Amino acid sequence: MKQVIRYFVAIALGLAPLTLVSSSVASAASVPSCIVSLSPTATETLFAIGAGPQVEAVDNDSDYPTHGLPKKRINALSPNAESVAGICSTKNGHSTKPDLVVISYNANSIAEHLTALGIKVVEQDAATSVASALSQIKALGALTGHVTKADALANSLRATIKKDVKSVPAHASKKLTVYYELDPTLYSIASSTFVGALLKSLGVINVADAQSSAADAGYPQLSREYLVSANPKLVFLADTICCDVNAKNFAKRSGFSSMSAVKYGHVVGLNDDIASRWGPRLGILMNDLTRGVKSALNDARLWKS
Repeated sequence: MKQVIRYFVAIALGLAPLTLVSSSVASAASVPSCIVSLSPTATETLFAIGAGPQVEAVDNDSDYPTHGLPKKRINALSPNAESVAGICSTKNGHSTKPDLVVISYNANSIAEHLTALGIKVVEQDAATSVASALSQIKALGALTGHVTKADALANSLRATIKKDVKSVPAHASKKLTVYYELDPTLYSIASSTFVGALLKSLGVINVADAQSSAADAGYPQLSREYLVSANPKLVFLADTICCDVNAKNFAKRSGFSSMSAVKYGHVVGLNDDIASRWGPRLGILMNDLTRGVKSALNDARLWKS
């Protein structure tokens, strides 16, 4: 199950988010030497900004970068405060407390337990906008002593997104309907979510919006009948790794072969991990979304009256 769905489940179970700890710039004396990351997105960011050598343990889902991750692992869905508190090691091999723990949701009230032990905890919840995603990157830079690299990364991602949005031609007369799949049970995303907002910035019509309500927090589960009737012209699959979904087996679902996206070859597979995180590889996701949108807009077969 991808991180974004796990986060949604955490909300449903009532795991309240914690207020973000101040991200004031770390002084040379306060730069953390032992960081524990319980968020795959934070792990990617820490390594991207040069803080990788400071990271001594990560959660079970952290899998990027593909080289250099620490071997020490923690179950972020059910973390044990005592285990986290003693996971770092001194030069003499003795266990010691981490200087900083980064989480993306507060399972088992881990934040409160660690704080009570004198450990600094920062919670970076799933981003709801580009601004919040970039703010988290910059915050980690400030906390870990890597401000310059973090700012450069944030600026680069901002520029990539801006360039992609600008590259999509105006298409007021072309109503490009899009379905974005999180898993084969037809969970999707509304425009109120982070990735949904990225799609909206490209000028598309998200078919999940009409089925979303406050109860689903922007992650509605669509019915097969509704999706077939909505007839999206473009489909993005964010379940290619977890669930082995591809354009071919997607088309074999009952009624799906009639979709315009299927008939004209506009079913786009995405990398699950990239699609469910909001860190350094955000630019890759935006590139993929933009490429799919422009391809559909340029296909005359979709726009025959």
